[in-house]
Amino acid sequence: MTTAPAIPPRVQTAACMRVVTFAASALAAFFVSVPVHAQTIQIVALGASNTAGKGVSASSAWPAQLHAMLRAKGYDARVTNAGINGDDTGRMLARAASAVPSSTQIVILDKAASNDRLRGINTEANIAAISNQLRARNIKTIVVAGMHGWAGGRLQPDGIHITEAGHAAVASRLLPQVTAAIGSRTSR
Repeated sequence: MTTAPAIPPRVQTAACMRVVTFAASALAAFFVSVPVHAQTIQIVALGASNTAGKGVSASSAWPAQLHAMLRAKGYDARVTNAGINGDDTGRMLARAASAVPSSTQIVILDKAASNDRLRGINTEANIAAISNQLRARNIKTIVVAGMHGWAGGRLQPDGIHITEAGHAAVASRLLPQVTAAIGSRTSR
């Protein structure tokens, strides 16, 4: 029986390195050729003056603060502020289709009950209609029922609009609900 000549260790190492280099190159080529589509989570804040941020800066309004909190936690999310001063749920229902783009995954809906009461509008019926309209478009809805309570009663001197600290409290309270609604679809 003849034995094969021994391969010097230096040759074995070089051959092994060529195999490892080839395998690494093949894997790199595979991952480079596979398209990665990380989609930004689109969130719309639909509401009245307390959503719009009346009396505070745009960057202090709860939608902007929520956006910053989501980014700080590593979520690729964009929160669009579709709040309009003086709005009511009837007007929100009328503009929901145009205010909420088709790419939206989540809508945070401010009930604007104070404005509805002033005008004798049926808040619950309109909120249900808006929610149904969004659900038909496969958009998740989070309803903020009682903005003043969510803000911890932190109100501006007018007694109607929430303060900057109130906006921060609303954003903090929304954060776990929004991250739960986003679920595992996010690229974190």
